[in-house]
Amino acid sequence: MASSANNVRLGVNMEYVRREDKSFEWGIAKAAQIGYEYVEPMVHTGRQLLSEGDFFHSVSMSDDPFRIKDCCEANGIKVSGLSGHSCLCKPDVAVDYLKQAIRFAAEIGAPVVNTDDGLKPKWTTKDEDFVLMRYTLREACFVAEPRGVMIGFEPHQLYSTDLDDFDRIVELPGSPAMGVNFDTGNSYLSGQDPYSWMERVKDKIIHLHAKDIPKEQSDEERGKVTGTPVGCACGDGMIDWARVVEILKTIPRTIVMSVECGSIEQAERSFKYLSKLV
Repeated sequence: MASSANNVRLGVNMEYVRREDKSFEWGIAKAAQIGYEYVEPMVHTGRQLLSEGDFFHSVSMSDDPFRIKDCCEANGIKVSGLSGHSCLCKPDVAVDYLKQAIRFAAEIGAPVVNTDDGLKPKWTTKDEDFVLMRYTLREACFVAEPRGVMIGFEPHQLYSTDLDDFDRIVELPGSPAMGVNFDTGNSYLSGQDPYSWMERVKDKIIHLHAKDIPKEQSDEERGKVTGTPVGCACGDGMIDWARVVEILKTIPRTIVMSVECGSIEQAERSFKYLSKLV
């Protein structure tokens, strides 16, 4: 397949401002100022004290979804997807949350809701967990399919960092709404080769978490953990970004590389580094 040089875009996950104690709107304006074309907001159910006080970037799904849409449009920025991570093995937690996130995404025009398998119940077996995940994902897909929203499943936890289990989970609901939100950092830290894994699932990649891993963390944790919340600035760590971009360019759809890092300074350096490749 011929490469498509214009299909890769740059975005930033709003986790980059979580330590700034600022509002969602402040974080969006800062992302636009840096130069990002896309953002990936995080949403939550109910009300949260820091968020309500404008000290945290996450948006309540009890708010009008146009809070996200209008703010992004005012700053000339687009939404690549929503961070809707939930514990798929816990339907009592995940089903309503994912359904609401999908409806929220549809209303603001976000094409993807990202999730992972999350923490499992302490008392369930693996076979039981896969039944529970199938139930959660099937219910979510019933809502996603008619709205044209995709579910981006990410390698991050116990099952999703095993290649065969990952493939099995993506196929559980048997739905065209299921896709892959590939995470470079989590796949690397889990001990897998992220590039061969990308090649393995690239026909299903719809979104990408651009997460780099510093050498110190790699030395201490690789092969011992299944993921990490955020990484270092892209280009400062162990990920070969030129190789990642070349793989993405062979995918016949637009893919947003949503940078997952821990500070504004890292987001700025990630943008400068990745812009040269994209």
